[in-house]
Amino acid sequence: MPARYHLRFQIHPTSAAERQAVELAEFCRQSGIDEVVLLLGAEELYNGHPSGDEEDRLYDAAATAATVLRDAGLDVSLNPWVTAGHADRGRYDRLGFAPMAGPDGQPAVGQASFACPRWRTWIAAHYGRFAELGFRVLWLEDDFRYHNHAPLEWGGGFEPLMLDRLAELVGRTVRREEVVAAVTAPGAPHPWRALLQQTWRTSQLEVATLVAEAVEKHSEGRSRLGLMSSGPGAHAVEGRDWTALFDALTIEGEVVHRPHFAPYSDVPGRELSRSIWMLDVQRSLRPSSVHSEPEIENWPHTAWSKADTQTWSEMVTAQLSGADALFLNVLPVQSGHARRFPEVTSLLQRSRPALDLVAERRDNELGTLGVGLAFNSEASAHVRTQRTGKLADLAVDPGAAADFLLRYGVPVTAEDAPVRVLFGQVARSFDDDALRRMLSGGLLLDGIAAQVLTERGFGELLGVTVSEIVGRQEPAAPGPYSLEHAHTLPTDEDSDVFLSVNMQPSLARLHPADGAEVWTNILTPDLQAWGPGRCVFTNPLGGRVAVLAATAPELLPYDDDGQRLLHATVRYLEAGAPVLPLVSGGPYLVPRLARTGRGWQLAITNGSADPARPRIALPFPPDAAEATLLAPLHVPTSTTMTATTGFLTLDQDLPHRGWLLVDGVDGLTIRRR
Repeated sequence: MPARYHLRFQIHPTSAAERQAVELAEFCRQSGIDEVVLLLGAEELYNGHPSGDEEDRLYDAAATAATVLRDAGLDVSLNPWVTAGHADRGRYDRLGFAPMAGPDGQPAVGQASFACPRWRTWIAAHYGRFAELGFRVLWLEDDFRYHNHAPLEWGGGFEPLMLDRLAELVGRTVRREEVVAAVTAPGAPHPWRALLQQTWRTSQLEVATLVAEAVEKHSEGRSRLGLMSSGPGAHAVEGRDWTALFDALTIEGEVVHRPHFAPYSDVPGRELSRSIWMLDVQRSLRPSSVHSEPEIENWPHTAWSKADTQTWSEMVTAQLSGADALFLNVLPVQSGHARRFPEVTSLLQRSRPALDLVAERRDNELGTLGVGLAFNSEASAHVRTQRTGKLADLAVDPGAAADFLLRYGVPVTAEDAPVRVLFGQVARSFDDDALRRMLSGGLLLDGIAAQVLTERGFGELLGVTVSEIVGRQEPAAPGPYSLEHAHTLPTDEDSDVFLSVNMQPSLARLHPADGAEVWTNILTPDLQAWGPGRCVFTNPLGGRVAVLAATAPELLPYDDDGQRLLHATVRYLEAGAPVLPLVSGGPYLVPRLARTGRGWQLAITNGSADPARPRIALPFPPDAAEATLLAPLHVPTSTTMTATTGFLTLDQDLPHRGWLLVDGVDGLTIRRR
């Protein structure tokens, strides 16, 4: 099945709507677009929640454009610009909605509370009215959330109507100040944190149900709802129940997801690691029946915001994730004219061969493989803060661990796996049984996670205990930490190796137990011993554990020696059954590993601006491996790799943001726990 392009485009609600739609239909024919997602009253054309004559104009424009586009053979969906409201930006409420308010009490002036009855009536009626036009999908924008509602600090959910709902659960009247203090207080989480998340979750689910009922009724079952989402860490702060939310939005057994995964503008190629793990984690959070249409972001919406090479690489990333369609933001939304941008047609035409090839091979994918990312969507309910009053401090996700591994050439997965990684306060969100299962396999911990597990009584299974976390600015004997000294790093020459920990915000004091191996030591600037840096241990359960003193490993300087250390650590954690391909050969060669109906597929992208020749360490015979080079905006080509004992090396350069696909038939069997 070929890749599908779904193009988001704004029709101006004027008498020119029909002409704009005719022009757009021709653009879509030339560009290979399968569906148009109509965007109405958005960004520069947004003047607040529409009603009355303003809504009538939007409705007429949508009806006109939908007729023209359908007659041209295109599917059509609708993307109303706001639900609660994105940001004030000088727009004011005109419909009498109760406003959102932030944790400091500041109210919005153009964004509505999820608890507002008037807004609930409006949004159900608004979506219901447009559903009459029979769109394939009506999208709920990413402002269908509590966080990120500028100019509010963090976001909303602290307005009087919401606090009244919380008070019903608490059993007495509550003040905003005491609620904020309670939910963000250092130490064990206050019970009100879970109650506030329950309040928010329930309010959102009620609105989702109202909208779904309206759309199903007025479309007579023809339309579906789609949900755009943000990062999983931010939604964890809100207490989002992903399964319940998708269930509430389901119509006739179907619902669509638009996962956020790509930056809005140009970024270094190594940021593709974030895109890979974001897509995999969000897939694990939604029911398997939900369709995925990842959004290729671009804002402000011009070609000057994001290079075509980056757009292409993100489309390939999304297609590798199993996208049912690519949700494209490639035209300036304010322009109203598609024909003025023939270069976009060229971008989409030149991208299609690679995307179609990936889509064809992805059809038989059975899941991803790699080091397992331990994550719980309820993690924020368990976070222990260091300060009061900052909701953002509750956000946690597996991103730090995923980036650290991926950028060093180690594949990761959101599925269960024999080797797992657990960094930071995510460790607080798992019960003892879950932690014991992790400790029975291979487990990589940073200093924070090791401290948490020490506090919870698992020290004898870690091989180390953590006595304290030492901040960068704290005076500590024998002096400030500076270097990491590796004695046993496997190199061509048997020599000492020094890495930097100089910019770590804090380090854990590790105390090795009998039987633990100390692989590195932390030193002061005058080379005095500060404490162990990395330790490994085989525990009484038969599991293998590696602990880093670093509390923010993703902030360690990336270098060749750091990569060798991490690769050696992964092999140690795999014990006597190594299976994971590990990638080297240049900086930021980011892998994605999947099981397929034929065997396995390793996809590698070059996140460096320099060309590289990936070198894959294979612990199994590389028989029947087929290699394909995807250079940005070029037709895919078969390529060759040289096999030596334990390695495959690409015989030509992999360009910046290019992808190498290695499809193997035999040799990779991952044991499951």
